[in-house]
Amino acid sequence: MPTEDKTEQMEPANAEQIRYWNEAAGPTWVKYQDSLDLQLAELGKHAMDRGRIGDGQRVLDIGCGCGDTTLDIAGRVGSAGSVTGIDVSALMLERGRATAATTGLDNVRFDEADAQTSAFSPAAFDVLYSRFGVMFFEDPDAAFANLRGSLVDGGRLSFVCWQKREENPWMTLPVMAAMRHVTIDMPASPHAPGPFAFGDSERVRGILERAGFTDTEFEDHRRTVVMGGGGTLEEAVDFASRVGPVARVLNSHPPEVREAVMADLCEVFAPYYRGDGLYVESATWMVTGRAA
Repeated sequence: MPTEDKTEQMEPANAEQIRYWNEAAGPTWVKYQDSLDLQLAELGKHAMDRGRIGDGQRVLDIGCGCGDTTLDIAGRVGSAGSVTGIDVSALMLERGRATAATTGLDNVRFDEADAQTSAFSPAAFDVLYSRFGVMFFEDPDAAFANLRGSLVDGGRLSFVCWQKREENPWMTLPVMAAMRHVTIDMPASPHAPGPFAFGDSERVRGILERAGFTDTEFEDHRRTVVMGGGGTLEEAVDFASRVGPVARVLNSHPPEVREAVMADLCEVFAPYYRGDGLYVESATWMVTGRAA
């Protein structure tokens, strides 16, 4: 008599992040793509410059999102080069493909892939690049070891990541204001997958060296960012309430709670408003390395 197979199906690595970027964050990032790209563009371009991305190179854009960085790289490498943007969010990749179709560029592609587990062709790329896309791995050691295998010997790594949460008031201010009214569960570990998981530069250096990268450098980069790309104080505050941990919490509360949080957000951000936008300091690591 046949027996019932009760073997539990194991969830894939990064399952929680895959769900989050497809069901929660993905739609938000597509909706606010223009504002987010305006806020982050210069940080991403600086990382491209440090990676010396140029003509004829083959580049992997890790966590490419809606594809703004991927298309920028496509222009830098020219027709003799190529760029592949990868992400776990199908919705964001769809936006990237749609935008690419309007540019006429034929040296760019977008793949739904998890950098931690996807099988890449050996030595397929000359440069690995990311703008805030490498901090969400469940197992960063495994992810960077996997990525190293896709890079030619001597190839370059260049990415930008946030420093510690407390160094970035663009994130801490909205959270503190919201916590006057609602409970926000913060990660139990500062190294848990999330925006600030790579805040400890020495920890990240160890991850990269174990994965096979050498000559790692961490540039302490400080820049004023314009939250949401500009606009009125109310528009910038509304943006801050819809992206990140505050948004996740407010979505489950009634309108009156949101109104109270918004009032406090306006209060805490008012000193940072300059008439055409909300200017807040940010701290990032500009990380470079070389495949040993």
